[in-house]
Amino acid sequence: MITMLHAQAPQKKFTPPATQAQPVTHNVHGTLLTDPYEWLEDKTKPEVVSWTRSQHDATLEYLDKHCPPIAGLKEEIAAYINRDIESAPALVADRQFLTIKKQGEKQSKFYTRINGKNILLFDPEKIDPSGKSSITGIAYTENAAVAGIGLQSKGAEISTYYIIDTKTGKQLYKPIEGLRGFSFTKDGKHAYITVGTKEMLEKQIPLKTYLHRLGADRSTDKFLIAPADAKNFASVYDTRYSDQTFISEGDFYATHSLKMRKAGTEDAAVEIYSSRKYQARPDAIGDKIYFYTNHEAPNYKIMVADKANPKFEQWKPLIPERKDVVISGFEVLDDKIAILEKKDVITSAMLYDMQGNFIRKIETPEFGNVSSLYMHRESGTVFMTLSTFTSTTKIFKSNVKDLQKWELFYQAKVPVNTEQIEGKIVFYPSKDGTKVPLFVIHKKGIELNGQNPTLLYGYGGFQIGISPSFVGLNASFINRGGVYAIAGIRGGDEYGEQWHLDGMLNKKQNCFDDFIAAAEYLIAEKYTQREKLAVYGGSNGGLLIGAMLTQRPDLFKAAVCAVPLLDMVRFHKFLIARYWIPEYGDPDKADDFYNILKYSPYHNIRTGVNMPTTMVTAGENDTRVDPLHAKKFVAAVQNNVGQISPFMLYMDYDSGHGSGKSTEQAIAQQDHFWRFIMNELGMK
Repeated sequence: MITMLHAQAPQKKFTPPATQAQPVTHNVHGTLLTDPYEWLEDKTKPEVVSWTRSQHDATLEYLDKHCPPIAGLKEEIAAYINRDIESAPALVADRQFLTIKKQGEKQSKFYTRINGKNILLFDPEKIDPSGKSSITGIAYTENAAVAGIGLQSKGAEISTYYIIDTKTGKQLYKPIEGLRGFSFTKDGKHAYITVGTKEMLEKQIPLKTYLHRLGADRSTDKFLIAPADAKNFASVYDTRYSDQTFISEGDFYATHSLKMRKAGTEDAAVEIYSSRKYQARPDAIGDKIYFYTNHEAPNYKIMVADKANPKFEQWKPLIPERKDVVISGFEVLDDKIAILEKKDVITSAMLYDMQGNFIRKIETPEFGNVSSLYMHRESGTVFMTLSTFTSTTKIFKSNVKDLQKWELFYQAKVPVNTEQIEGKIVFYPSKDGTKVPLFVIHKKGIELNGQNPTLLYGYGGFQIGISPSFVGLNASFINRGGVYAIAGIRGGDEYGEQWHLDGMLNKKQNCFDDFIAAAEYLIAEKYTQREKLAVYGGSNGGLLIGAMLTQRPDLFKAAVCAVPLLDMVRFHKFLIARYWIPEYGDPDKADDFYNILKYSPYHNIRTGVNMPTTMVTAGENDTRVDPLHAKKFVAAVQNNVGQISPFMLYMDYDSGHGSGKSTEQAIAQQDHFWRFIMNELGMK
């Protein structure tokens, strides 16, 4: 019946290029799986290149014909993206650094601020005039005299590091290529470099970390650590405010091994923590080591140990776990400790003494979610970041001795009008009765008549949750009458590690059920109706949208499925995807395979069922999620009997997993995104 109703609705004509099926059958744990589009996995083949280009061109033709420009929209997008953008100054030692992208420039540039004057140190456009290379990371020596600047090309997330003098910008050594990580040692004469070349990523070779002497030939690098399996991480770093080197290995959620030794020595590293279930993150300050951990504490706790007796058996509780709040971070001050406590996805800062006794709540200078709190020890200044829906992020500063008088330190100015916008948090029941948070942002005075164009966003995974943040470009949609909703579904960290556990592995379906319930809530409460509802998500959120398309295509009008994971049976075979086995499971194991097969969008396309109008986006240079997922899914849906609504592939050829775009690219792609959403929802 659903299919018939969809078929009766007037459809915009979309004629994609034909896709040939070339069936390949695999026996996976006794189940025969036939894959007609496995041939699209190799993006280097000329026939795949040609198919991809023709699909993208057909999408652009559809957008030009059926999604005409929205009056004033592109100008608003351009004004927001192509403006003077100055980051908050980073205070390192006695120096200040920032990035600035002036109007008309293609990428952000790296500056230092001396005596109130900004001095340009590093310009990506000098290295790549095309504007398709962007800064990926900045590392500093302890005295801030030298910086390492990571630069990636076309969003590939494989960086070349340039080592520069931070007063002159002079390059001090030959650039270091093919890196996924970089940090200086305490002496500033060496760096820990994690090597991750394109070949290593494609072949899923575990990343290797070396000790590199600055200026020396790479052949003299000393190998330090590499995980045995590419699904694990390994890292080495020196502490800034103590004299320790930490060496860790683990997966996304468990610290398999945490070792330490005195920095600058070749002493044998001592293992101080090991777990296959929990994680522990150390912060060494002076003679103490503080640990942020969920060890038998799903809402997290803070533990402390003496540097001289650092093994887990000697750790002592400092701030215990509480059942009513989630500890989302901490900062050790001079003689106190500030704890970020999250309750119903709103975070506040609390002050405790060094024995763990509560002192008081740190009152904010104005209303806002406390998204971070940081102390610059050299000056004794504490910085607090506040976020709201209708104001750009504000950073306030105070003296560590006071913490009551706050002064505005930084706020970005943007050409976005939020005077008529308001946001709130509501809660709705999921399929199993679980209470789920939902942000709903709209114009003041909205009428709940079921006629409001609505965009519902979700992610639901990897401990990444929702918190109040500035609406940004979403304001263009909201100010034209749209409702923007963000669902805090399971899989994130909204309610601690248990919330995450309840949305991963064999409980992944909870994420989809929560998102479905969010859409049903918005319809039931008369914010919108099916014909006025669109859904959007990217990466793991793209998997979410793929599940929505295959499980509840009757629930919404349009979808954007961005850089998605969709073939979950083969996801672990490509690029860095082995990292995500702890989240989804290992399809090479029978139990995990059968659970994944239940929801894998590519394998759950129902014959004869029409899916809503959808734009699937992917990055040709993506080194995280291979674009094969988007290509295979689009091909399969387009060839599905009963598919009437347009189902399109939108390719990004010059960036990766969303990063690295030039100003021009970002404007064009945002314009296409919002034109698609607004036109499909009838916003003329």
